[in-house]
Amino acid sequence: MSEIEENIFLFYPNIIGFLRVILAIISFYFMPTNYIIATTCYVTSALLDAVDGHAARHFNQSTKFGAILDQLTDRCGTMCLCAVLAHFYPRFMFWFLISMSVDIPCHWIYLHTSLLQGKTSHKFVDMSSHPIMRLYYTDRKVLFFMCAGNELFYALLYLLYFTEGPLVMDTSLIRIGIFLSAPVAIAKALISILHCIVAAKNLSIIDINERKALREKTN
Repeated sequence: MSEIEENIFLFYPNIIGFLRVILAIISFYFMPTNYIIATTCYVTSALLDAVDGHAARHFNQSTKFGAILDQLTDRCGTMCLCAVLAHFYPRFMFWFLISMSVDIPCHWIYLHTSLLQGKTSHKFVDMSSHPIMRLYYTDRKVLFFMCAGNELFYALLYLLYFTEGPLVMDTSLIRIGIFLSAPVAIAKALISILHCIVAAKNLSIIDINERKALREKTN
């Protein structure tokens, strides 16, 4: 009797991933007009990122498709929010464009190079050897704090366009949150750039070894 083929698209974490995409699209639609619906859907989609990871581990349903779906949803979500912020705050449009230009390519080249590295046995630059980066990679609480702080910064900037929110001693809590989360967003961007540099170096190692193998084959 032949083994029944699994349908990874129906794995629990991937179903959660599809729900994240739907919520993100709804938030994009309402971003210019209804900040309550937009924020609720956007934040829920972001929080489900942690839920699908737990589901993948609990049900032993971790897949490459799910990992890439997660990355694409995260990157597209932040990119679209930054595009809206660039429209809301035209004076700072350059910085939002820079943020998108750092976030998307750095994550793409890192993910793509990681997949290529899995097909080879060459020695690559390993960022986890650095104590700070090792903490970033191995401690899920640190990773969640960095990702949540980054998303919080942009989400609060979005909310500030519509409302000052609750006040404490005549100071907007939203503005306080922006001030506190800004360093996290900056640190996250710097880590993304570091990812890009290391990925580029590892990609060059792959190129060098492939060219060397090709020369040996033709000689």
